[in-house]
Amino acid sequence: MKKTETQEYLELSPEVESALRDGRPVVALESTIISHGMPYPKNVETALQVEAQVRSKGAIPATIAIMNGKLKAGLTTDEIEFLGKKGLAVIKSSRRDIPFVLAKKETGATTVAATMIVAHLAGIRIFATGGIGGVHRFAQETFDISADLEELARTSVAVVCAGAKSILDLGLTLEYLETRGVPVIGYKTKELPAFYCRESGFPVDYQLDTPEEIAQVLSLKWQTGLEGGVVIANPIPEAYALPKADIDRIIEQALSEARSRGIKGKETTPFLLAKIVELSGGKSLEANIQLVLNNASLAAQIAAKLADR
Repeated sequence: MKKTETQEYLELSPEVESALRDGRPVVALESTIISHGMPYPKNVETALQVEAQVRSKGAIPATIAIMNGKLKAGLTTDEIEFLGKKGLAVIKSSRRDIPFVLAKKETGATTVAATMIVAHLAGIRIFATGGIGGVHRFAQETFDISADLEELARTSVAVVCAGAKSILDLGLTLEYLETRGVPVIGYKTKELPAFYCRESGFPVDYQLDTPEEIAQVLSLKWQTGLEGGVVIANPIPEAYALPKADIDRIIEQALSEARSRGIKGKETTPFLLAKIVELSGGKSLEANIQLVLNNASLAAQIAAKLADR
């Protein structure tokens, strides 16, 4: 475990602490998907399924959240249940929010950015999520760009995801990552997956086809002093992918409603995801669950190979 001056605010579960001390593979998991990503009880069921998936591939899950004035890596089932039941009342916490949530000893669900920060403090290198945030559509007018991208530029944690969320401007998101020196690896694909869809029309920087190859690249990147994160883009399993034309139409309808209702900032993504579930008749929720499970599986395999190096 990495010792820092913030150690007094970092609380690891005994299992996570033991695994890190022994050099065993650990995979970080975010908590915003529990509180803001899905309705109860599906959110709790999914979180526990994701943890089980990580274990099935030989790694230890470390679900991350802010609770009782602590940055917690490794939640109990009761704590996951608490986050799921409290839902939107939990503070959606990114980098800027962490000190305020800690100071007030509030409950915070960590976004991709905040999860990366806590994972890095704990010494966890691999993180599995659904999709990263990115450059929002119409960002040339709103300047709405997710803090996830800046975190990827500065924090040395690899994020296994199904690309960026389809509601975003994927082309500008890739341009931003390129500018900030963040590699985008396609797992068995040359094309950036688009969350619910396997294709986006945008190429990735590199295609790698095995967890071992990915672990080698991550190890060399960080050993040579190239700080910062990596995006490992893992397409949703074909059986659960949604047709691109259908999801594009649904997203346009959801975006139109968000604009008409004046929804902005960090409320945008939860609103759009919920609206897409409604408009897709629940198909997008099932796709979301399956892609997260798929990412957890790959992340655990990469973590195991990285631990062997």
